[in-house]
Amino acid sequence: MRLKIDMSGNIPIYQQIRNQIVFGIATGQMRAGDKLPTVRQLADEIGVNPMTVSKAYGMLKDEGVILMDRRHGAQVNRLQPKENALDMDFDHTAMLLISEAYTKGVSQQELERHILLLINKIYGHKEVLP
Repeated sequence: MRLKIDMSGNIPIYQQIRNQIVFGIATGQMRAGDKLPTVRQLADEIGVNPMTVSKAYGMLKDEGVILMDRRHGAQVNRLQPKENALDMDFDHTAMLLISEAYTKGVSQQELERHILLLINKIYGHKEVLP
């Protein structure tokens, strides 16, 4: 999977790396057990400080998205249903996105259609976890 990083954007690079990996997993570009590049390899590939990649990998590890060990490196973890996965952070982010659509004049029906299209991009080709 090739990461697309915007070096001049407002989103921190470590967050972009984290987001791109999460998106890659959700869209099936990466699967459980797939190895990620080493911190140094990825840093060299995208032209950033290794500490930036390390911070992204640390976030993903803390979130349970990847596993890391010294012998096998970083790899995608198996998706496992989690209690309270839709927490206050998720709600806050979703409410902010919905509010932004509202302030741009997007109708509720248009927003619902668009969200369903996006949901189908992620869930439409996979089995949903129990």
